[in-house]
Amino acid sequence: MSDITAGSAPGAAPRAASSEGRRMFAFLCMVFGMFMAILDIQIVSASLSEIQAGLAASSDEISWVQTSYLIAEVVMIPLSGFLSRALSTRWLFAASAVGFTVMSFMCATATSIHEMIIYRALQGFLGGGMIPTVFAAAYSVFPREKQSVVTPLIGLVATLAPTIGPTIGGYLTDLFSWHWLFLVNIIPGIFVIITTVTLVDFDEPDFALLDRFDWWGLLFMAGFLGSLEFVLEEGPTNDWFEDQWIFLFAIVGVVSAVAFFARVFMAREPVVDLRAFANRNFSVGSAFSFVVGIGLYGLTYLYPLYLARVRGYSALMIGETMFVSGLAMFLCAPIAGRLMGKVDPRAMIAFGFGAFAVGTWQVTGLTKDWDFWELLVPQILRGVGIMMAMIPVNNISLGTLPPAQLKNASGLFNLMRNLGGAVGLALINTVLNDRWDLHLARLHENVQWANGVAVERLDSMTKALGALGSDAQVAALKKMAGQVRIQAEVMAFADVFLGLTVLFALLLVASPLMSRPARGAGGGGGH
Repeated sequence: MSDITAGSAPGAAPRAASSEGRRMFAFLCMVFGMFMAILDIQIVSASLSEIQAGLAASSDEISWVQTSYLIAEVVMIPLSGFLSRALSTRWLFAASAVGFTVMSFMCATATSIHEMIIYRALQGFLGGGMIPTVFAAAYSVFPREKQSVVTPLIGLVATLAPTIGPTIGGYLTDLFSWHWLFLVNIIPGIFVIITTVTLVDFDEPDFALLDRFDWWGLLFMAGFLGSLEFVLEEGPTNDWFEDQWIFLFAIVGVVSAVAFFARVFMAREPVVDLRAFANRNFSVGSAFSFVVGIGLYGLTYLYPLYLARVRGYSALMIGETMFVSGLAMFLCAPIAGRLMGKVDPRAMIAFGFGAFAVGTWQVTGLTKDWDFWELLVPQILRGVGIMMAMIPVNNISLGTLPPAQLKNASGLFNLMRNLGGAVGLALINTVLNDRWDLHLARLHENVQWANGVAVERLDSMTKALGALGSDAQVAALKKMAGQVRIQAEVMAFADVFLGLTVLFALLLVASPLMSRPARGAGGGGGH
């Protein structure tokens, strides 16, 4: 008997190692699928003008290429927790990958803006299940000792994908055409589908849950989150509640929100389980994730907007300038992973938000002449700050929850980051427009005939344009007016960066609100 036992022991370790390697490879394939889903938001945003020209769309219609995707995705993300328990990680992720890949192909073949909007909505809804499913798997499948590898990986993907999206989008559009923004998903999508179906075996489905599915809860949640996303997306450019559609959807959103939260506490099997918010670390971490979303998506929007409007950069030039943050994130992720086991994670969070605040503070000195080199250090600080803050926030928020709550909690956690991005963009656009108008009015008060410096500047510009003859002064006036508008806009950008600085400085102070997890605590178990 002892000979048999001794003979079998050597084979057990290789089999366990093989199983663990197979599981890790399957998870990496899922992470790649999540990368595609997150990337697809920003990869398109950099080339909306090319899509608009290709589909002969109006400026009002083209914004719906983004809005439809975001509205649909924000509904699926919290729903994914229930579906993952009912269908299992394998089949939900595979179905999401299939839907995302098929709709990517359909988007590439769209011949009208209406087709594109429908396909993008379906792409966002079907692909939205991939993101929270990966987060849940990271903390429920792998043991604690693997977290230093797994969690920096998903943190890196969740932040790197939207950051480098403009770079990849600019290259694809410049080298090929806007169709390749979607066609690039096809081959990787097929690979992810095959590997998920054949390799992922993390859990078993519970189809009985589908018999108790709360359809009313889904309807109210869709009305609540969809209306909220619509109001936040369209509000800044349509005078908020002065627009009848925004006002109508705001009412729909409020009524749906009341009905949804009532349903959550009344339904036998609610479509979203909110009990995870009773955990202090999860609730505080979700609030931090919300603000990280403001910084992540807000600056991914602000920098390209400044470079396009003020500096006149093309999509490709913007992408090359924005690549710095992505490189900083990539290099910082493994460092943050190693520090997680050695440093109080709350200190890492404080450092991350502090670095972010310093980076945005530096940009409050923005001028119309800033380009790659002036933005280099702020972008590096942004990349380092996001990684140093987000990885420990993810770990403390999700890594200490019981496994039974992870799937629902992951959907809620990712929803908070996306909502933070939506709220952040709405606030940024509103503040940017209001401050631009204010600075423009103040500059117009100073740049008038009673101002000797302004008159002297106008005379010198008129002389420089003397070749135009009698039209020289008119041309000089137009040129000066353009300079005043640009200066007012740059001042408005600086004000927004100042607001972000204050926001992240407050989070630095709030970092002790999270409780430091006990050593070895966590939801990971490696089933």
